[in-house]
Amino acid sequence: MTRTHVSPSGGILIQVQDEVGLAVARRDFLAYIASFERHHQVETCQEGLALRFRLLSNLAQAWAPDFDTSRLPEHLRLDPVACVGDLEQEILVAMLLGPVTFAFPSSIEAISAIHIRRNIVQAARRTALDFHTTEAERPEDYWAYVEGKGFTILPGRSMIEGLVKATQPDRSGQLYAFSCYRSTEYVILLALAQELATSNPALLQRLQRQWEDRPIMSGQFHDVFLHEYGAMEAPLPPKYYVPGDRLWFRNPDERSADVTGYEGSWVFYLGEGLFSNFWKREQPFSLTTKCLEIYHWRHGVYIDDKGEMRMDEGIVEARVRASRGDPTEMAYIQQRMLKLRDPNGVYRDGGCIDTSREYLRCIHPATADIRLPAQPFGLWKRVLRLLRIRTRLRIALCVSMPLLAPNHHAAAAHSISEEIREICHVEQLVRIETGMAARQLLR
Repeated sequence: MTRTHVSPSGGILIQVQDEVGLAVARRDFLAYIASFERHHQVETCQEGLALRFRLLSNLAQAWAPDFDTSRLPEHLRLDPVACVGDLEQEILVAMLLGPVTFAFPSSIEAISAIHIRRNIVQAARRTALDFHTTEAERPEDYWAYVEGKGFTILPGRSMIEGLVKATQPDRSGQLYAFSCYRSTEYVILLALAQELATSNPALLQRLQRQWEDRPIMSGQFHDVFLHEYGAMEAPLPPKYYVPGDRLWFRNPDERSADVTGYEGSWVFYLGEGLFSNFWKREQPFSLTTKCLEIYHWRHGVYIDDKGEMRMDEGIVEARVRASRGDPTEMAYIQQRMLKLRDPNGVYRDGGCIDTSREYLRCIHPATADIRLPAQPFGLWKRVLRLLRIRTRLRIALCVSMPLLAPNHHAAAAHSISEEIREICHVEQLVRIETGMAARQLLR
């Protein structure tokens, strides 16, 4: 269940258990807002054991007409690149004026959610990668590739440092090959780990062990770590974005969408109307330039000498440059692409704009809703123990010294068979998940 939903009220809602929690939430979150000198611009409304914080409606309409958040820093006189506090303010105000309700079980969860978004933006700005749909690389001093699992962190190596080195060439001195989707997972994981280091070190340790044993990827990553807000039946406004959102731009052209890696594009919203570009980080996308790139993918498709569909990025770039110099074509492409996307499997009149965005779940010890999957080695230990019991039973029967009555033998045999069946089921799920990861949308 998501903790955000489309609501006419919107803003940030802090839901607590009792009156004491209500007083603490009011005090602490208002103090956080006041640290940016924005408290006089926010209204607070009590709803039972919950407090709703919203930007004053006249300011929301002036700063983000029709929920267009692209010019918030300009209206607020912020410099979110130079000042971390200004970036937090942009995030906070975008949430306070939103058309959806961002609900949290405490003020510290709400503040940590803003911190994680801040971390995502900062990491995404520093990330530069070598886009590849069939190859992958990681720093060998931190990562090892394990068949059936993917890249695991080497035991004893810091997950945070390993993620930084894999994604930030300023630290590693090298660009590593990534798919678009996997790269967003690494940025999210890094931002989460950085906040956990101070807010929930125990969960960070479990996360470290998880990535040492079996990394979480693809659909499972979404289910474990992320909430999605907005939906096809209740779409978000096309220009409403909060810094730190992960989102997908869909390729609405059916033919070019068949090229592996060009089904769409996973990005982060960086604020200031810009979106991440991991392949050319010094050239982040605006909404217009992202739409132009995706639109012209249809012109870059070709068939290679093996009969495979490929994309000529040079043709795409040339087409984008030409379109930017033609106001009539620019207007047509924007009108075509700045529409909400069609449902999955449908290529009709929709554009590239998705109806939803994604952000992190709760993380603090008392309220965390991140549930890491059980480690498989525990199940294998149980199986080994039962196999040892079965061996003892066989030895006892062979020397005519039964340790258990016949009905107990039957019960033990049944228990063993059930455990083995469970093992087979778990391994089947692992194989299915690995296959899903390989087929996941790559760009």
